[in-house]
Amino acid sequence: MIRWVAVIFIGLTVFYALLPWILEKVGVGRIIGDVRVPLAGKSLVLPFGSTVLWSAIAFLIAELVKRS
Repeated sequence: MIRWVAVIFIGLTVFYALLPWILEKVGVGRIIGDVRVPLAGKSLVLPFGSTVLWSAIAFLIAELVKRS
């Protein structure tokens, strides 16, 4: 279980670092719990809420795959 949480966390971290412009179009970074900090004319997004949401979705999918 801990291994899956670590894999999901690392995957989401890489995903957020590589594709910020696409993620904004999808809506990631705009839900409750996500923090936006303006720095030097740019916006730093700390997607705490999105990470929890995507982790829960990935966990549910993994559980469904495991049971079938």
